Amino acid sequence: MNAQQKPTLVQVIAWMTLVSGVVNLFWGFAASGTALATIVGVICTPLTILPAVLGVFELIYAAKLFSNPPQSVKPSTNIAVFEIAAVLAGNVFSMAVGILALVFYNDAEVKDYFARLNGTLSEAEAPPEPATPLAPASLPDPEPAPASEEPAATPEETPAPQGPPAKPKRAPRKVAKK
Repeated sequence: MNAQQKPTLVQVIAWMTLVSGVVNLFWGFAASGTALATIVGVICTPLTILPAVLGVFELIYAAKLFSNPPQSVKPSTNIAVFEIAAVLAGNVFSMAVGILALVFYNDAEVKDYFARLNGTLSEAEAPPEPATPLAPASLPDPEPAPASEEPAATPEETPAPQGPPAKPKRAPRKVAKK
């Protein structure tokens, strides 16, 4: 499959993102309009605008996925995560789209499509690197250790220390003056 031919799941992601973007735009504007109707809502308006901002990003990303010839674009897991977080604004549809998008991004065919689109090969298609053995570093010839004339002492022959061990001397302590 060449990079021009989009897998079905990539087209599904593009359509879901487009629809979710439109829904988030309307959701954000409706929530902002409702919030502006009350005095307390005026303070909360910056929070109600967030779905509309997400909707704009979704529309831009969907347009990149729909473009012909395809643009170099990576899977946007950030948008999918923010779609899931849109449930905090009460948008369950966007949450479902975000979950499905994350699942579809993990499909092997979708990963391969994005890898080809961005000019990187997947691990399965990468040509194997030839294994070149490294030349061993030249090491000096080992010299035998000099033989000691005294035989090594066995634990039974080692003299035991006489008396308790001496305590180390400590320096006198400094006392803070008041």
